[in-house]
Order: sequence, then C-alpha cells, then structure tokens
Amino acid sequence: MTDIRFVWSALGGDPARLARLTTVVREGALEARLPVRQLARACVGACALAAAELAAHRAGLGEVPGVRVDDGAVAAAFHSERLLRIDGRAPVAFAPLSRFWRTADGWVRTHANYPHHRARLLGALNLPEDPSVEEVAARFAELPALEAEECVYGGGGLAVALRTPNEWRAHPQAAAVAARPLVERERLDTARARVLPPLDSAAAPLLPAAGLRVLDLTRVLAGPVATRTLALLGADVLRVDAPWLPELPDQHADTGFGKRSAILDLATDRGGFEELLGSADVVVTGYRPGALDRFGLSPEALIARRPGLVVAQVSAWGAYGPWSGRRGFDSLVQVATGIAATEGSAGRPGALPAQALDHGTGYLLAAAVLRALTEQTYDGSGRCVRLALARTAHWLTDGIAPAPAAGTPYEGPDAWLAETASPLGRLRHALPPVFFTGGPADWSRPPVPWGSDPADWR
Repeated sequence: MTDIRFVWSALGGDPARLARLTTVVREGALEARLPVRQLARACVGACALAAAELAAHRAGLGEVPGVRVDDGAVAAAFHSERLLRIDGRAPVAFAPLSRFWRTADGWVRTHANYPHHRARLLGALNLPEDPSVEEVAARFAELPALEAEECVYGGGGLAVALRTPNEWRAHPQAAAVAARPLVERERLDTARARVLPPLDSAAAPLLPAAGLRVLDLTRVLAGPVATRTLALLGADVLRVDAPWLPELPDQHADTGFGKRSAILDLATDRGGFEELLGSADVVVTGYRPGALDRFGLSPEALIARRPGLVVAQVSAWGAYGPWSGRRGFDSLVQVATGIAATEGSAGRPGALPAQALDHGTGYLLAAAVLRALTEQTYDGSGRCVRLALARTAHWLTDGIAPAPAAGTPYEGPDAWLAETASPLGRLRHALPPVFFTGGPADWSRPPVPWGSDPADWR
C-alpha cells in the first residue's frame, strides 16, 4: 500500500479512503527490472478510488464503494494499443524510423511515427525524402549522441541520446523535474463551480462523471488515456483536433472508446471553440507547454473566460526547466531518464514492458481531474492540475522500492479482453482496469472515425 498511499496523498486524498481498496496480485504481470507493476497498480488504484469517492458524494452513499485493482486487468490495459485488433488485424506500431540508432559514441532514439516528424528528422540529417534504414544508420553513426540529439531537435524533429540514470540526474531538466510534486494542483479562481446533479444510487452502472462535459485537446497516449477513462465514467468527452494534424488511425481507435471526435481550426474558428468552452466543465490538454497559449488556451486564460473550470495538462518533460518547450513521447523519456539503460542488456538499450509512463500518467491525470471535481463540490474554484511523463519516470526510478510479488501467476491478457462492433470494424480491445462496486465494466460506445462528429455538445 506504500505506493498508492504516496499517489493518493499527491492527489490530496483522505488517507482513510484507502481502506476501501483491495489488490489482486498477479506474479509476472508487467515484469521488468524497475517496479513497473507497482507503478501501474498505484496509478489505476488511485484513479478508481477517486472515481468511487466522487460517485459516493454525488449519489449520497454512506461510504465509498469498494475498489479492486487486479494486476491482470492493469497489465492488459497498459498494453491496450498492442492488444487492439480491428477485424483481426494487428495495429501498426512504431514506424521504421522510430527506433534506436548507434552513434559514434553511444545510442540515440528517434520518434518518426507522424509524417511531419519523419520529414523534420530527415531534413535535420540532410537526407532525401525516402532513404533506406541503412542510409539513416550511416548518418547517425557519424555523429556523437548528444550532437545528434541537438541536431535533430534543432530541425524540429525528435531524437534523444541514451543516458544512464546518473547522467540524467546530473542534467538540469532532471533537477527541475525532481523539485516538483508528482501531481501539481493549483486553485486559479474563487468562482463557484457548476453544481453537479445528484446521481441515482440505484442506477446501474453508477457513473461519477455523468453530466460532465470534457473538452479533449490531447494526442498520442497519456492525455487520451485520461479522457478515455473519464468517458468510461460517464463524461461527454469531445476530442477536438486541428485539420492539419490527423491522428494515427489505430492509435485513435484504441484511445477513442466512449468519445466523440471533431475537427476545429482554432486559427479560423475561434467562435466555435468559445462556444464549446462556454459549456465545458473540464479541459484536458496534451500539447507541449506553451504551444496552445497563442490561442488563449493557457489555464489562466481559460479559467478567466470560464470560471470554475478544471484544466488538466500533461506534457513529456514538464512546464519548467530547459526542456520545457521540447516535444517528447514515452519512448524518448525512457531513453533520457536512464530507464532504457537500466532495462537494457548486452550493451544494447532496452525498454519497459509497456508504455507505462504514458498509461500511468494518463490514469493519474484522470484521477487528478476526479479529485478536483470532488473538491469543487465543497469549495468551488477553478483548478489546474499538471503532470509530466518525466516526473512519473522520476517516481519510477527513484521513488518506488522494488518488492517481491507473491500471488497468482499472470497467464496473459485473455481474461481482460472483449470484442465489440464499431464503425471502424469488429474490435478486440482491453477492458478498462478502473473498477469499483457498482461502477461501469466497459465503455458505453465504441470509437468513431477521426473527425467524424460535429464540433458541438450533444
């Protein structure tokens, strides 16, 4: 319970609530050198407890419903993007140029899944539009790792040099990250929040986020995992993307359960966005810090226009330190923070068994939103919560003591998979791991094609 106690405290939760939580340990789930299973269990457990707490408050229950965290369900959910099948087809994972490369003195990892990131990577390396893997490898082999990192970053691409844990601890960004709490929580106004209507305690399932409108301005995994979880719990989640930034289809399918998807150009349709904001209860953003400020989407600006709003932000490196403005992904944060070096072997870097920084931070972000909503029922006030993958990585590497797992052997994800029909085809998908007595067991609706819904509230 030590790890979830730490997380629950970071969320501002009452420690007495922890008595409502039980754990099913599965030996072998999310096996790694680092304590990934403990991180995943704590993040999901805290999210489920926050959901149960809000449900109890809105339904007038005498006590918080019991919460159960099953390592098997958690492991399946943390692999959701790998376990997804669309009409039997496995999803497209990393692109050919998203990988480790040997450099003149070490290793560097790139991320080029999106066409614009691939183009910037090749431009920074002075390579043609369609080079072979061997040509890219030869170019990286000429450069020291840190020089390659700066070269690609300078060209707008994504590459990070492999660092050991000690090398990362000596980096100024690591110091900035370590100085921050796991979950940053801030009150930004004194306005009364919208009073949420009470829930029928006899309703099945009990949906603590019912009636909430969530404006989802996120991409990739951590943010979409958070908003997918809020959709599970009953929120009306509208994901909004720019027309020039289409999402990867398989990734959008995995994280799109329970949501609607719309396209809106903030540069030309500010009126449409303001209309959405005027009725929103929560705004979740997942772009690098400052990227949305020019559109008037900083937390302070949003809450000034919509008092009582909850704004939730997630980024790769945090909104502070010399790397605050850099783009990043789970795989790159693992490389920078020493995780890839720790998980490697035979002189080669490795990786965690799942994109645990993304998934773990996503469930923490959802938990932070749920706790903010619960706190608002007592004192109102607009709130901002912030998380960063690099801060979650710091907790994994320096904040969780490894502990032996003694429990039922983990026999794979099959018990936590389901199939459903959708506009995208027949989907096999991981079930949600967030469970409390009386709560939902699955999403109420399947994902829809990217940008297929109108940009308005239902």
